[in-house]
Amino acid sequence: MMERRRMDAALLVLFLVQLTTALEVPLDLPQPPTITHQSPKDYIIDPRENIIIHCEAKGKPHPSFSWTRNGTHFDIDEDPNVTMKPHSGTMVVDISRVKAEHYESVYQCTSRNKHGTAVSNNIVVQQSRSPLWSKEKLKQMVVQEGVSMVLPCRPPAGLPPPIIFWMDNNFQRLPQSSRVSQSLNGDLYFSNVLQEDSRSDYICYARFPYTQTIQQKQPISVKVLNMDAINDTMAAFYNETDLFSEEPADERKPTFLIPSGPSSSKMVLRGQVLEMECIAEGLPTPEVSWIKVSGDLPAKRTFFLHYQKTLRIVNVSESDAGDYRCTARNHLGSVHHTIKVNVKAAPYWISGAPRNLVLAPGESGVLTCRASGTPKPLVTWAMNGIPIENSPKDLSRKVEDDTIIFTDVQTGSSAVFQCNVSNDYGYLLSNAFVNVLSETPRVLTPSNKVYQVIKNHPALIDCASFGSPIPKITWFKESHASTLDGDPYIVHDNGTLEIHVAQARNSGKYSCVARNTLGNYENHVFLEVKEPTRILKQPEYKVVQRGRSVMFECKVKHDPSLIPTMTWLKDDGELPDDERLIVDSDSLAISDVTENDAGVYTCIMNTTLDHDSASAELTVVEATPTPAVVYERPDPPTDLELTDQKKRSVQLTWTPGDEHNSPIQKFLIQFEDSLHHRGHWHNLTEVPGSKTTAHLKLSPYMHYTFRVLALNAVNLSRPSFPSRMFKTEPAAPDENPTGVQGLGTEHDNLVISWKPLTGLQSNGPGLHYRVMWRQKLMDSDWATMTVANNSKFVVSGTPTFVAYELRVQAVNEHGAAAEPQTAIGFSGEDLPVAAPENVQAMLLNSTLAKVHWEPVPARLIRGHLKGYRVYYWRDRSLHKHNPHHAEKQILTFSGNHTHGMLPGLHPFSLYSFNVRLYNGKGEGPPSPTQQFETPEGVPGPPTSLLVTNPNLDSLTLEWSPPHDRNGHITGYTLKYQPVNDSNELGPLEELALPANETSVTVFSLKYSTRYKFYLNAITVSGAGPAMSQEAVTIMDEALISQHEVDVATGNTQTPHPIAPSPPRRPPHKAQPASSFKNISSSFVEDGTLISWEYWGPEKNVYVEYIVKNSEGEEEWQKELVNGSQNVTLKGLKGGLSYRVRLVAQGHHDQPLHHSEELVVSVPAVASRQVDIATQGWFIGLMCAIALLILILLIICFIQRNKGGKYPVKEKEDAHTDPEFQPMKDDDCTFGEYSDNEDHKPLKGSRTPSNGTVKRDDSDDSLVDYGDGGDGQFNEDGSFIGQYSGKSASRETAEGHESSEAPSPINAMNSLNSFV
Repeated sequence: MMERRRMDAALLVLFLVQLTTALEVPLDLPQPPTITHQSPKDYIIDPRENIIIHCEAKGKPHPSFSWTRNGTHFDIDEDPNVTMKPHSGTMVVDISRVKAEHYESVYQCTSRNKHGTAVSNNIVVQQSRSPLWSKEKLKQMVVQEGVSMVLPCRPPAGLPPPIIFWMDNNFQRLPQSSRVSQSLNGDLYFSNVLQEDSRSDYICYARFPYTQTIQQKQPISVKVLNMDAINDTMAAFYNETDLFSEEPADERKPTFLIPSGPSSSKMVLRGQVLEMECIAEGLPTPEVSWIKVSGDLPAKRTFFLHYQKTLRIVNVSESDAGDYRCTARNHLGSVHHTIKVNVKAAPYWISGAPRNLVLAPGESGVLTCRASGTPKPLVTWAMNGIPIENSPKDLSRKVEDDTIIFTDVQTGSSAVFQCNVSNDYGYLLSNAFVNVLSETPRVLTPSNKVYQVIKNHPALIDCASFGSPIPKITWFKESHASTLDGDPYIVHDNGTLEIHVAQARNSGKYSCVARNTLGNYENHVFLEVKEPTRILKQPEYKVVQRGRSVMFECKVKHDPSLIPTMTWLKDDGELPDDERLIVDSDSLAISDVTENDAGVYTCIMNTTLDHDSASAELTVVEATPTPAVVYERPDPPTDLELTDQKKRSVQLTWTPGDEHNSPIQKFLIQFEDSLHHRGHWHNLTEVPGSKTTAHLKLSPYMHYTFRVLALNAVNLSRPSFPSRMFKTEPAAPDENPTGVQGLGTEHDNLVISWKPLTGLQSNGPGLHYRVMWRQKLMDSDWATMTVANNSKFVVSGTPTFVAYELRVQAVNEHGAAAEPQTAIGFSGEDLPVAAPENVQAMLLNSTLAKVHWEPVPARLIRGHLKGYRVYYWRDRSLHKHNPHHAEKQILTFSGNHTHGMLPGLHPFSLYSFNVRLYNGKGEGPPSPTQQFETPEGVPGPPTSLLVTNPNLDSLTLEWSPPHDRNGHITGYTLKYQPVNDSNELGPLEELALPANETSVTVFSLKYSTRYKFYLNAITVSGAGPAMSQEAVTIMDEALISQHEVDVATGNTQTPHPIAPSPPRRPPHKAQPASSFKNISSSFVEDGTLISWEYWGPEKNVYVEYIVKNSEGEEEWQKELVNGSQNVTLKGLKGGLSYRVRLVAQGHHDQPLHHSEELVVSVPAVASRQVDIATQGWFIGLMCAIALLILILLIICFIQRNKGGKYPVKEKEDAHTDPEFQPMKDDDCTFGEYSDNEDHKPLKGSRTPSNGTVKRDDSDDSLVDYGDGGDGQFNEDGSFIGQYSGKSASRETAEGHESSEAPSPINAMNSLNSFV
């Protein structure tokens, strides 16, 4: 309750503040300028960004702006770096070409229009500075343990001053305590040092907030020594470091490090922050305390920092002046210091800045500029930026110190007055205008605004108004019977109506009337008083064992028109994000409770206007030990009761059965309707296992019986015993049928259909439907018919295709459902009665035409427009050789199109076409048939291309003209090129042939060479696609006769690996009765090519083939043609003969058309193979081998003439080896040497056991006669390898002799001389 009272008081204070705000003049009325936004007086800028000095103002007319810099006019147009924003006085300085410090000055903005001039504060622009630390060399500080120490920071002076903090090398803040703390100037003070203070990384950091940069001082190293260490190391450190104490550091009473002396003084400005510090040293560490000698410390504004060493008082006032004493003490004594605080004050407003004054002609008013300060400030006035003493005299204006009195003002005397209040510590500058207007009243509060307030709270209803003279506000409620004045209503000066304690009876419509001497204005608003939000059942204190579940209930009552929001807190913070915590609309459940769940839980119910809250504590205790747990499904719930019975709802409660050591997860509620479905149980709803009640929403006209099942981790329980029966009363249906639609099955009827309601939706007996219909565009009454036991109704005798409005309403014995929604349907369609008009065809190219038509009027469509169909057919080709074509094609264009494309046309043809409209019923009459001729196009490929009469240097090609000539054939182009064994193509030759030729013999070809031929036809539109064929010229004349024999006998297999030539075309016969002619076959790279000419009307043509002389029921294989006149059969196996025929199929009731059969024998050898003896590389290889044999024979002959002795033989002659065998003259081989000791053959030797040399083994290289292939050549190319025996004596005897065997190079020289 106390909280609500504080809230009400705060709202009232806010409202009273609003009452004292300056008068706002609507911007559509004339008024002097008012500065709405300006930069602060001390404006620190970031030197890295453009300078933006704000100055925004409003007025009527919109004011203009100008600036002064250091007291003189600043011509912005003359400075290329400075611009002013449009319709604004905000100045932007681009510092990309100049330094920001160039624009450090004092600026003032002036805003003026014809009614006056307003000026801004003096804006002192300074750039922020973050200078670097001065370089210094810091010596290690060595101190005795227990003494005091100060680590200086002395950061560089920045603007604004930096924020100081101490860290180590790891960027971790150094720990501070009552012993170690940072002073206000950033130095680090140690009341006494310990061994643990030794470290080398005391680093002072300075963070400059504007530039977000951090500067770092050089690390300070500190070493703390005890007395023993000092005695040992004094000599080493005495000359290099500063020693802070020469005597042992004993316990001592406190003394102040700062401030010095027994007293000091400090000055602070009113409204600022006062900070005083006292840092003492001593051992043990002293404690610091503060008192105010001349009074008490301000409790709510006083803070102690740095372990009581710093006293901070915020928002200082004059009452904070006086003496403050800090005391430092330990058990050895204490020390005191007194700080005298003087409070000065820059000027400040006593009753606010002067407010704008709006006066009617002849009225009087006062401008007040009441301020204070220490010392007392000086008040000066200016008018439109000019000191008032220098302004034009005005008898209606009188200045008295801080007040200007206006008497009997007149139109045209509007102006802006500046009040300047200053002393030694600052100044205040305020603009206030006097606007002389004559204006009828107007209410600024929006009309029909709705105010909502909670019952028993104050209600404030606005009636913001404007007028000159100022209008008087009068309030009325509901009617204008009497004004609202007196208890409980209060009318404030600004027109706001206050009801101190609002009640439900205060709800309603309120009218405020604003009147002045020029007229009046009335406005209406509404007040709604809402019921307060109250927690009816608060959560209760709970004690629960760990691992169990707990639930807090929080049942709330609130105004039904407000949307509530339930929020739960734990220990005044958000709930943990844990799936074990389940928040429901009126409860909080926690499962598997742990020790961390203990705490205070608070439920808060919020609405848009108020809230209520309640708390309860949860205590978690340890679970008692239990024996081995047996888990089973729960027992069924018991004691089902029905309470809070209403027409369409009931509350069901029950008692849970035994959980059997597995917590119940949820309850399943089922129902039986004994009125409609006796014996059938249906699932109704589920509730969490922590609940034992459920609010059930029911349907009318049912006999309900309920039962409950419990579910745990094991399974569902058995159903509970049924509850007593609960009958709901019949009622009118809640809903109407859905899916209402209307469409006609005949041209003169309308079938209305809908989805009927189910038994549960009927809500009562006697369900039937009220069917209503009427024509949409006629203002006629609804026709009505009652329909029962059906879901459609047929309306006969309707006009053709007329829009109807349809409604189907559900009705039973207890009434009708709500007014049904209206659906749109149409009566039956009929065939269209008109054809499209102005049908035209425009040819885009030889295969594409565009057809245009005008749409059929809607009244002639007589149905839903589905689209248009274009019927077109090819009457004939414009070429005399092509037959007649008459099969119609249809293109459908859905929707309301007026044109369409006809693709895939045959060039050089005559086409006929017409256009028809179609609707849901069918097609309308065709438009008059029109014709168009397609221009010539490129022709198709030749129908066939055969190669005949292969000779050594010529081939004959025969072909048939294209089936699709697509114009007049003007000639043919024949291209051909040789193909080698790796499928590489040679140079391309080209021949131009006349149109009347169907064969040509190509001469000057290379024998035994494969050629690829390309033949295409030409019309005036260009060349068509080419047909290709390959053939091989033969090697000699014998093959020509053999080939002719093969062709004559029908044998197409080649007797050697040369690709077979295509078979000849069959001899010409009379035109057969079949539509097929010129059927031929040829062999291509990937199969067998079957070509033909077809003159029949059928479109479905396919090729059939079967193995010749096949037995049994083997079926003909089919290959679809897809509209062309040739096909490549890839499934034929080499070495077999096939019977091939073509088949044309018409409609299903027409017979098939077969061609004569063609016998095709597929070669068994790949067509790419050629005789190796004819290849150049083979001939070259044989020649090289023959030359090498000749050279070897010559070398052998030369050596024989020279005696046949090698140096090896000479050595053997010297040693008279009896086993030497001379060279054999008959085969030019060398004798071999055998070891005397073991008669084993030499390594690499082919000597048999008897020591003789076989003739077949005499062709080994000279290396074979050495040891394992160690043969080498000397520098002159001579062979220096020697055979080596197994005896050491032989190696010694032969090791120092040089070899003189003839090398291969010498042999070649001998050959040259011989030649």
